[in-house]
Amino acid sequence: MNTGSPHPPSPAWEDLVTAALLGTDRRTPPGTPPGRNAPSALLDAAAAETVRRRAGLRPGPAAPRPRPAPEDPRPPLPTAAARRLALLLADRPGTAQGGRRGTAPDLIELLPQWLTAVNDRGFAAPPESLPALLDAARARTDLRPAALRFAGPRAPWLARLNPDWRFALRASPGGGMALPGPEETRRVERLWQEGLFAERVSLLAAIRSRDPDAARELLEATWSTERAEDRLMFLDSLRTGLGPRDEPFLEQALADRSRNVRATAAELLSALPQSALAARMAVRAGACVAVDHTVDTPTLLVEAPHECDAAMERDGVSAKPPSGRGERSWWLGQLVEAAPLAGWSARLGRRTPEQIVALPVADDWLGELHAAWCRAAVRQRDADWSRALLGPPSAPGAGGPGAVSLAERAKLLGALPSAERAEWVAGFIAAHGLSEAFQLLGVCAVPWAAPLGRSVVDALNIARDAGSYPWSFSGVMGLAERCLDPSEAARLDALLAVPDEPEDASPGAGGYWAEAFQRLCRTLRLRAAMTAELDVRDAGPCGA
Repeated sequence: MNTGSPHPPSPAWEDLVTAALLGTDRRTPPGTPPGRNAPSALLDAAAAETVRRRAGLRPGPAAPRPRPAPEDPRPPLPTAAARRLALLLADRPGTAQGGRRGTAPDLIELLPQWLTAVNDRGFAAPPESLPALLDAARARTDLRPAALRFAGPRAPWLARLNPDWRFALRASPGGGMALPGPEETRRVERLWQEGLFAERVSLLAAIRSRDPDAARELLEATWSTERAEDRLMFLDSLRTGLGPRDEPFLEQALADRSRNVRATAAELLSALPQSALAARMAVRAGACVAVDHTVDTPTLLVEAPHECDAAMERDGVSAKPPSGRGERSWWLGQLVEAAPLAGWSARLGRRTPEQIVALPVADDWLGELHAAWCRAAVRQRDADWSRALLGPPSAPGAGGPGAVSLAERAKLLGALPSAERAEWVAGFIAAHGLSEAFQLLGVCAVPWAAPLGRSVVDALNIARDAGSYPWSFSGVMGLAERCLDPSEAARLDALLAVPDEPEDASPGAGGYWAEAFQRLCRTLRLRAAMTAELDVRDAGPCGA
């Protein structure tokens, strides 16, 4: 049976290949004299032989035509925005000569923000942009969720035609099929019982977002037959909509065969302040910390556990500390982290979180105790304790009241309202400058609130006047390009000229700063134009 495959290479073809590999100086094709014309004669012979071989092939069976791409019911992208998308996708990251970025905006870094904005408005992607969009998502995994949402139902259809885009199939439950609705109980049960792991995770997450109890009951039905690594992923999905009704199931998971599953169940239960596990941890942690009133200044006394018993291990306490950590401090940290923060006031003399954090701690336990309270505040998203542990933004840059690290401060800020978070970081920058602020800026809502934006621009201006090189602040400058409110562009006009350099300034720093501010200003105005393009409705076809 003829399959349409090429014939085996003929002797003439093999001679031509050999001549090409060896070179015409060493071997010439049959019937061709050596000399200057040999290379051209070789190419002519190869072309003629290629035509002859192709003419002798029989056509293979016709492949079935692909089914039509699904329709995208969303409104088309405005014409100007479609053109902007083409420019964003055509940009490629690169380094300018000498490491200088110049004054042109970095378009590829604006693509994530543009995708967020277009998805918020519910537009459909222009069909002609989909290949480039999927290529960009293939190269940058951080783009994939937003890019696939924008690409819509045509992304998995295209992924079946190009294996380079197979990630779109993995990210789309059912290979692009819509998830079953809440009333489609048979489809839900079938996909849960027979679907691929990624499909089941997506299904469980979707059900959990709309009906937490139904998702938990679905998981309970097959829990005993799931693999340990799958149980861990499924259990993690319960973070969404976590509530008291999940407690009985999580209590059962404390006896799971997998240590990681037990630890995750204990973490989830400790985030429920009214759970039985939280109460048990509160008793254990309370027995370790007390106020000493026998000294002139009330002081916290810490008596770390002397053993990790079976009951503690069942409740998620890991008995073996990591390398370099003492056992008792390791156990103490886990107990305090899992105890409800609301209970410490009653146990420590009706003091507020600020008063508790301000108390001195005996025997060098302050760092360990405050670090555990930090983790508890982040896990329980307790704003009062987060404020107390953060302390004022003018506190030393390396720590708050209990030498809280910058990384811990960044996590604590996440428990505060957006406006308060921005105000605190603005105060921190005013007190300490930008050198330690990068982590803190990363947790602030975009676009930055006006006080925060002004503090960043003022700090950059101070650094420029000091004669520092701008690449010392390149990370903050890159964040500013993406996060400053575009309305701040007008305030930058005074910073665009090359400044007079002080005598002790780094040579050429003024020119570098002028470029950096010009790029920042141009980027902000470009972002404003991009937003305006998305808000203009037109009647023409998108991308026209």
